[in-house]
Amino acid sequence: MSPANTTNSEDYLRMYRQMVRIRVFEDHANQLYLSAKMPGLTHMCSGQEAAEVGVCEALEASDKITSTHRGHGHCLAKGAEFKEMFCELLGKAEGYCRGKGGSMHIADQANGNLGANAIVGGSAGIATGAALSAKRLGTKDVTVCFFGDGALGQGLLYEVMNMAALWKLPVIYACENNLYGEYSKVEEMAAGPLTARAAAFGIETHVVDGQDVLAVNRLARDLVERARNGEGPFFIQLDTYRYYGHHVGDINREYYRSKEEETFWKTKRDPIANFGKWLIDEKIAADDELKAVDKAVRADAEAAVAYALAAPYPDAAEVRLHVFADNAA
Repeated sequence: MSPANTTNSEDYLRMYRQMVRIRVFEDHANQLYLSAKMPGLTHMCSGQEAAEVGVCEALEASDKITSTHRGHGHCLAKGAEFKEMFCELLGKAEGYCRGKGGSMHIADQANGNLGANAIVGGSAGIATGAALSAKRLGTKDVTVCFFGDGALGQGLLYEVMNMAALWKLPVIYACENNLYGEYSKVEEMAAGPLTARAAAFGIETHVVDGQDVLAVNRLARDLVERARNGEGPFFIQLDTYRYYGHHVGDINREYYRSKEEETFWKTKRDPIANFGKWLIDEKIAADDELKAVDKAVRADAEAAVAYALAAPYPDAAEVRLHVFADNAA
């Protein structure tokens, strides 16, 4: 990481807190699954916090994102709150989608999150459409389309990148390359450089260390500003790592990756620990201050989980609410 700009101390501390919030949220989501209190599966993004926070910290509230089945980090980084998110995971009426979206379809329209998508690469068309809308309406909004390396096998992504390049849309395609698509190594399923796919359409591409929140944020701020000024689209390859399995039930992973590899990333490349050390070394925060952040976030999460567990389910009469368009008018 580069030397600190002391005028950005508040920004640095906010990014640290946001990354801690994502990690703590995922820890609690995992426990809700293991204790059989959460219906269905969830896909944890622990280890990828710097990529998500670094990008979203470069966005305005009106800017849009689309997310993936591994989408809790995107949602939190874009401004979501613990209480409504835990309610959504537990199918409660106070969830962001009134309990209908769950983990893999969570959305937060008020903060510009157009939604997670259980279909790999499924949000690429939504993101590109949002960018087209922004350009036609002249709003200057930028859309970031998050997806994993596995989405590079989906034809939809290539169709919309082609359109975005032709129409110079304000969209950034953010590929979180966590080295595995489900249980397959990326080099076993994607031939050639990942960036070459976007470059084929004349899209400017960048590769960044997805474990370095400052490097991600610097690049994202530059590209967001350029996209806002009509220079888009762009493609970012965020090299990162997911600490856990493809989903919470993927516990025995040694048949496709080693424990030594996981330990290396968790101990040497952890984005939160390394950023925290940098904050201390640069005298932006003391160790006690960072521990206080962690303690406060954990208390917030515990209170939100307790609230969500006690919250009511939606009434059965809502089964058709927000499912079909009302054309009666």
